[in-house]
Amino acid sequence: MKKTVMFIPALLLNVFLFAGGTKETPATGSKANTQKTIKIGIAKIVTHPALDEVERGTVDYIKQAGFNPVYDMQNANGDVNTAAQIASQYKQEKVDVAVAIATPIAIAFANSIKNIPVVFGTVTDPIGAGLVSTYDHGEGNVTGMCDANPTEQQITLFREITGIKTLGYIYTSKEASSVSTLKQIEAVCTKLGLKLEVQTIQSSSEVKQAAETMVNRCDGIYLSTDNTLFSALPALVDVFNRAKKPIFSIDLTTAKNGGCFMAHGFNWYKTGLATGEVVVRILKGEKPAQIPVRFMTKNDDFELLFDLDQAKSCGITIPQKYLDQANYLIENRKLTTKK
Repeated sequence: MKKTVMFIPALLLNVFLFAGGTKETPATGSKANTQKTIKIGIAKIVTHPALDEVERGTVDYIKQAGFNPVYDMQNANGDVNTAAQIASQYKQEKVDVAVAIATPIAIAFANSIKNIPVVFGTVTDPIGAGLVSTYDHGEGNVTGMCDANPTEQQITLFREITGIKTLGYIYTSKEASSVSTLKQIEAVCTKLGLKLEVQTIQSSSEVKQAAETMVNRCDGIYLSTDNTLFSALPALVDVFNRAKKPIFSIDLTTAKNGGCFMAHGFNWYKTGLATGEVVVRILKGEKPAQIPVRFMTKNDDFELLFDLDQAKSCGITIPQKYLDQANYLIENRKLTTKK
């Protein structure tokens, strides 16, 4: 039976509070296998800071658990055909675990690799992507970590602070997670009475043109976990900054560079630790089909950022109660860590 994941905000008192717990250090008590040389393949769909942090967290958790594997690190450079080639390579190498960071490469691995454990990381909708049929356990040789964001709470907060009436959303039509997020955004906008403007892209080279098309049609834009878009984020930021329109991003890693009015989302390094936790469970003998899909549910798994330079440029006053809850502030192009 499909498990429903509930996000319960206390929006006006605190930014977001989430029930549950997250292991951030490896469990002890089980001796790591030091007799056999372990080989792990880790592949990401593109290179950008968020996915790099997921990769780093995965490797760190495995090391902290007492394993010292040989790694084959790959990057598909945004190309699904390359992702399929990487999957074939890992099969030939007979890696002990194949780790797929982001939805497109996870789908490629699940479709191609059948006799090696596949662990996906940062997949927004594993069921919609066909990776698993339930969150209660893995599917065959596949399990992993889901990075579903609290979309309704995020858009509600964005509207409350900015007063937007029309929300923009640009996404890659071939990325399953972005398509899934669109359905959530449509439902949220209907509920909140917001008009939604949508623009699709196929590659990172189309991001600037899409942003130029979108900027005059919306009051602000919501950026979800779209790897293709984020690989060309500076182009979008430039267009919206010049138009003095606010950007809400779910990726704090790139937002720390400036340009996004606000960001709320995962600490991507911690999502890597969670992904590594799943890998370690497999290395210690558990089967993927026995391991539930891992979710990020602890309050400090999420962080909040405001760019005060962009707030001033857009003519937006951020209520003090939200500034007090922020983990990061940018002012005069300087990033300050608050907590």
